[in-house]
Amino acid sequence: MSNIISIEKIKERLIMLKRQQEMMISKYADLYDILIQKDHILRKIKELVDFSFVIEEVEKNYNLTHGRGAKDPIRLFKYLILKDMNELSDEDLVERTRCDMSFKYFLDLAPEETNLIHPTTLTKFRRLRLKNEDILDKLIMKTIQIAMENGIKIGNAIIVDATHTRARYHQKSMEEILLERAKKLRRDVYQVDESFKEHFPKKLTNPTLNDVMEYCERVVDVVENAPQLSIRENIKKRLNFLKEGLADTETALAESGDSEARTGHKSVDDPFFGYKTHLAMTEERLITAAVITSGEKPDGPELQTLIEKSQASGVEVKEIIGDTAYSGKDNLNYANENDIKIISKLHPIISGGVRKKEDEFTFNKDADMFVCPAGHLAIRKAKTGKKNSNNNQVTTYYFDVKKCKQCSRKEGCYKEGAKSKTYSVSIKSHEHLKQEEFQESKYFKQRYRQRYMIEAKNSELKNQHGYDIAISSGLFGMRIQGAISIFNVNIKRILTLLKKKYGENTPSFQ
Repeated sequence: MSNIISIEKIKERLIMLKRQQEMMISKYADLYDILIQKDHILRKIKELVDFSFVIEEVEKNYNLTHGRGAKDPIRLFKYLILKDMNELSDEDLVERTRCDMSFKYFLDLAPEETNLIHPTTLTKFRRLRLKNEDILDKLIMKTIQIAMENGIKIGNAIIVDATHTRARYHQKSMEEILLERAKKLRRDVYQVDESFKEHFPKKLTNPTLNDVMEYCERVVDVVENAPQLSIRENIKKRLNFLKEGLADTETALAESGDSEARTGHKSVDDPFFGYKTHLAMTEERLITAAVITSGEKPDGPELQTLIEKSQASGVEVKEIIGDTAYSGKDNLNYANENDIKIISKLHPIISGGVRKKEDEFTFNKDADMFVCPAGHLAIRKAKTGKKNSNNNQVTTYYFDVKKCKQCSRKEGCYKEGAKSKTYSVSIKSHEHLKQEEFQESKYFKQRYRQRYMIEAKNSELKNQHGYDIAISSGLFGMRIQGAISIFNVNIKRILTLLKKKYGENTPSFQ
């Protein structure tokens, strides 16, 4: 028998995939009319959004010729919405669905349904079915489309900012992970018998990874050769965890580190390890574009991308409102060429100075310091030159030379044997007289006050949708998290705007 399935069979499977969104017939379905009130947020979302678009987005990631029938992708997508809105783990989400009628209603499940998905199904759906690179853009565009279709007018100004998300895992080397596990094991052993301090190997100083692994193997041997220790549950757990790290360092690193996260700075004294989400939002408080990067990336260079993505979403961008990070020369020139006003105060460092075109040093406006191409923040700065002389003043930034000596990108940047590494920028704010003049206008000052709106949106993402911590590792996982969270906040905002427009007489949307 041929393994090739006919075109008719493929079409049949695709139709079945689309039909799986329908709620099974149940004699208890009328319960939903009694229990789920008309103003319930999940009822409103279900009425507002035609989720069939999910099929179009994910069908290319399904094999329609092989394998078992797929779980309904619309239902799985709705699970992710519920997870984001309620900050639940996959396991807790599925468990709550068993007894929460509003969840079952939203998921198109029968009230008596108990045969739910396994929590790991959601992990597979995120990783295998939502793997489209543009899923973040597509979901944002969909929400803007829904807003416009329901008569919400979108203005031509966007407010821009970046918000940070801490990595789920800590920034640790493999050596640190193994040593920490060994330390916890030893600590539990000492609580049982302090005499074992004499049996364990001496602590290491400046070890290599091989030194650490050898040390940990000796710690394991000591515990395994002492039955009175290895039979205790807490010690056994620590022992197995250390052995797992030794057996598979890559797995252990994946559990305890995030290779794509980077250190950024909210201020010079407040670093974070994780990611940045660069956002554009209308004055109606609808997010029109987002770019997710590692944490060390500066805000300003993402402005042009945010503008273009907002335009692709259907927004006619005529004005940008943002903080000083967006007042760089490139952005001012781009805005001038495209007849866009930038309501962004000039920063003497971002806006001024002659720099080489190939220069990769970037300015972090939160820390008020430059960052080198390897992501290291300057440790101090100093201004040189006379203020009223013919020569321009220069601000010199000093970097930690110890890091420079060990940096993988030191070639062409750090001169071997040098006692310091500096980076200087000449201050030439007079090149921005036009923007300075605009900055002093009444119109600029009035419009700049609108910037607070996006800070409130950042707060909503973090406090109501758990966006302060990444739920998985890597940029891909962060983009999925961003896509679902932004979809949610936009849909909720659309419902608020419609209520303001129609009052209690808000129409049904389907």
